[in-house]
Amino acid sequence: MGSGRKRPNNPMRELKVDKLVLNCCVGESGDRLTRASRVLEQLTGQTPVLSKSRLTIRTFGIRRNEKIAAHVTVRGEKAEEILERGLKVKEYELKKRNFSDGGNFGFGITEHIDLGIKYDPTTGIYGMDFYVVLKRAGDRVAKRRRASARVGQFQRVTKEDAKKWFQTKYEGVVLP
Repeated sequence: MGSGRKRPNNPMRELKVDKLVLNCCVGESGDRLTRASRVLEQLTGQTPVLSKSRLTIRTFGIRRNEKIAAHVTVRGEKAEEILERGLKVKEYELKKRNFSDGGNFGFGITEHIDLGIKYDPTTGIYGMDFYVVLKRAGDRVAKRRRASARVGQFQRVTKEDAKKWFQTKYEGVVLP
């Protein structure tokens, strides 16, 4: 065990998409926010959660606790399918800074109609952020209530692991 060799076909080392978070921030409550949440519902088939602002920013015209964004968390096969469509819009190219130290990555698109949703003049066009959380099998030991423990160093997902997974699974390019 202590020889330092890595077994390449260990199923516990395989990376999986834990969840995909889609965020659409419009910066104001009202009609635009409800239309943006309708776009997210159309895309995912789930009802989005509305996010409130934490601070009052007078230059943006935002008050504290005003609903300004809608987000939805998608898991499983549907998450991978939506991620595939989002990466196709980005032409499978991500920047190095899109990857976090925890092995997650995110990117944004400017027009939701690029994802394959038909344009509706009453709705308009909205951009959105994609954020992907990657995990390995066995991360539940840190999350469970009883007998929780820390995830070992070699079981954690690193920035390099996430880049390699993106390059192999989607034949993506990581730009400097």
